[in-house]
Parts: sequence; structure tokens; C-alpha cells
Amino acid sequence: MANSWFQFQQFRVQQDRCAMKITTDAVLLGALADFKSPTEILDIGTGTGVIALMLAQRFPESKVTALEIDSEAAVQAAENFKKSPFSTRLMLQPIALQDFSAGALFDLIVSNPPYFPNHLQSSDAKRNLALHTDSLCFEDLLIHASQLLTSSGEFWVILPPRQMRDFCMLAEEVNLFPKLKIQIRHSETKPIHREIVAFSKTEKEPSSPNQIYYLKSPSGDYSEAYRRILAGFLLGY
Repeated sequence: MANSWFQFQQFRVQQDRCAMKITTDAVLLGALADFKSPTEILDIGTGTGVIALMLAQRFPESKVTALEIDSEAAVQAAENFKKSPFSTRLMLQPIALQDFSAGALFDLIVSNPPYFPNHLQSSDAKRNLALHTDSLCFEDLLIHASQLLTSSGEFWVILPPRQMRDFCMLAEEVNLFPKLKIQIRHSETKPIHREIVAFSKTEKEPSSPNQIYYLKSPSGDYSEAYRRILAGFLLGY
């Protein structure tokens, strides 16, 4: 039987009550989402809380607010926060984004959102909530993220390429524009399977060219680039 927890270098994440366990997507977003000295960070749909915990570790001067609509996942994420070294800077709100009212705007907003449409759902209601767009469609996510973001802030999202194309088109309608795109491949011979995009309120060409990360080397081992991403977080890196 697999562990009900996942051990990082500085914290442990319990995940037995969460429909979505820790994924490579979450770890990548937690390690790569960036902003210079953010003071207020928002994690939309935190699940286990892993992205919020990683950001709290990376930005020691920040306060991190995490939203989670699933009640059991919210309780578990709150417990993970409380047991971490960053507990005083982490706050869990067991609420839908659409119902969230913030006292301040955020410099950095992140989300690993659901991206499946409402068809072909499983019999697991909690997993459907985590994976399908019924409770949080792209339009709602973008509208509220734009309202909660400071004028100079950034909104980081990870999605498969096809969904990211749709997301980018919708983002322009709320005046959010791609600033940086990171493409993820399993290896050099595999197609792009995830994209991480940083959006800002400034309409301009990306300040940096697209970055590409390969998770595996030709030998089948984790690539040096991926190992650098994991350094400081996972045991053994």
C-alpha cells in the first residue's frame, strides 16, 4: 500500500483525504512560478496544499492564502499548513473562488486548475470536483484572478497545450496577457504535454523566449534540469 503522505525536505504533505494526490504538475508549478519579492500570494484550488507550501518555502517574506472548495481536502491542507515550518504565513479558506472576498490584492496568483469538461465523469464526485470544470470554468477563473491581481502582479497557470490555447484566448478578454511560457516534455522525443504560462496585465511581447524542460534524459533518468527544479524540495535532490 502506498504511503498516505509525501515527504519533502522541509515539510510533509498528508494526502489520503484529497481526491487529487500530489502530481508532477503541482510540483512544477510550485517550483517555477516566480515573482520578485511577493508579499501576498494566492493559490486557487490548493488540494493537498503542496503548491502553497512550496511557495511559502521559496518566498519567506510572503503570506500565502489558499482556496479549496472540497471540504475534506480543505481540512487536510489546513492540517498540512499547521504542521509546516511556515504555518504562521499560510491561511486556508474553505471556499469557492467565486465566493472569495479578499482584503488585499495579490502580487502572485497560481492555479493548477481542473480542465476536463463535464462529460465522461467518473462515479467519484470528489475526483470530478478536482478534475472537471463544472465548479470552476476557465472564464470564472480568469475574471476573478484578474480582479484579485495587483496592477504589476502575475498569474501563473499549468495546463495541457490544447487547453492552454483556449485559456490564453479567454485571458485576453479580461486583459491578461502571456508574459512567459514554459513548455514541459517527458523527453526530447516526446511532444509537449504541459505548458506553464505567466500572465500579467501588461500587453506586450513576452520578455523571455519560451523555455523548454525535459523531465527525462535519453538514458531514462531524470534530467539535470528537472533535478535542479526539485533541488531544495524533494528528498535526494
